Amino acid sequence: MTIQGQETGAAGVSVPDSKLAAEATELVRDTVGELIYHHSRRVYWFGSLQGANRGLRFDPELLYVAAMFHDLGLGEPFRGSGRRFEVDGADEARRFLLGHGLPEDGIRRVWTAIALHTTPGIPAFMEPEVALLTAGVEYDVLGIGYQDISDADRAEITALHPRPDFKRRILEAFTEGIAPKPETTFGNVKADVLQHFVPGFTRGDFVETIQNSPWPE
Repeated sequence: MTIQGQETGAAGVSVPDSKLAAEATELVRDTVGELIYHHSRRVYWFGSLQGANRGLRFDPELLYVAAMFHDLGLGEPFRGSGRRFEVDGADEARRFLLGHGLPEDGIRRVWTAIALHTTPGIPAFMEPEVALLTAGVEYDVLGIGYQDISDADRAEITALHPRPDFKRRILEAFTEGIAPKPETTFGNVKADVLQHFVPGFTRGDFVETIQNSPWPE
């Protein structure tokens, strides 16, 4: 939603009014489909609201860039990388931010936020931008903390960035993005996706990896 070229807010949250945010929006919008675009934008809104709920002070610009880039690694160009899609997205965000001359601390926060957004139990104890990217993702994908945001705010955000048939479509996007590199799911939640949707997939087993290591005992 725009007014004379400027984006309006929703639920009391607005996209940062900066060249960096505008270029991040343009890059991601031109790179991903509407499913990931709308999801990424909702993640920013939900993460921001959870930040307010938790009394956290965070940099909206850093959180916005992290949200916009967090699923970029699911795209076709990265399916042969052999790396976790989270790392591919984090590296793209780093390149983008380096090109805009951001300080290293900000770049590190965005990289870490994206790299850890599917690793439960750790981001909540890190910098606010790291914690809130995961909070936004968990809210939009898993419904964690669903009642923390009011029905009215949730409705306003999803009117701006709709989520038709989202559960099925995001699982399909996860499958398409990681099925070409199944080894990257070892020890993380995306192994569940391939177990459900890729016939013949065998998830890595931590115990078997230890037992079958080359160590004699």
